[in-house]
Amino acid sequence: LVDSLRLSFFTYRLGMGVGEFVGFKNYLDLFKSPDFWNACRVMFIYVVVAVSIEMGLGLGFAWVFSREIKGKAFFRTVFTSPLFTTGVAVGYLGVTIFHETGGPINYLLGFIGKQVPWLSSGSWAMVSIILLDVWRWTPFAFIILLAALQSVPEEMYEAASLDTSSEFQIFRYISFPTILPAFTIALLLRLIEAFKQFGLIFSLTEGGPGRTTEIYCVLNYRTSIKYFDFGHGSAMAFLLLLVVMVIIIQFFGRMRKIYE
Repeated sequence: LVDSLRLSFFTYRLGMGVGEFVGFKNYLDLFKSPDFWNACRVMFIYVVVAVSIEMGLGLGFAWVFSREIKGKAFFRTVFTSPLFTTGVAVGYLGVTIFHETGGPINYLLGFIGKQVPWLSSGSWAMVSIILLDVWRWTPFAFIILLAALQSVPEEMYEAASLDTSSEFQIFRYISFPTILPAFTIALLLRLIEAFKQFGLIFSLTEGGPGRTTEIYCVLNYRTSIKYFDFGHGSAMAFLLLLVVMVIIIQFFGRMRKIYE
């Protein structure tokens, strides 16, 4: 980690060794690069949309399965199975699923006269990424929030039922405030993982078409591993580290204020 920080202040290319000291030039070059800002924009869209959907669905499914329903054990097992997959495997699976001529999704859409350019259109490629990511990571939020909901004392629900029969009111004023610490931790962990997403996106689109899905870590890969520019690549890595550190500090700061 320390050596990588040192490289961010030097010019360094593989095979040529460490070059001259350039100070903050590598960092300043990034802020002048349109590719850098495009990668930040793509990362922001992906993180906000995907994580919001995952946390919302995870909370909804956890609420449903915290009640007594038939087949609960079976469905819980099915819902958690995507957690055992890897990003690269899911990405390559997506190449097959979203194939525009032979893929099963477009085959089914063909019955209603629809064909979607899943991987050849920038906007639809991002939709494909988010759909796969939601399928893979919603169980993460589901497991944490289900455990939190099941730990809520039953006496609280019994007392609340004396004042209202509305499930929404009970959830809003009893369940969610009680599980808010667990929700915050799940959100924090998911955000950290989302910011460093690489395998699924690279195996599905490689950042294309063009640069429309070139998320931050994909650009970092191209800079460091493909073009062997470890000076700028190290600077990119530490900028991401600083952003994630700020988010973590803000989260824990807010949690302290809530529970003081």
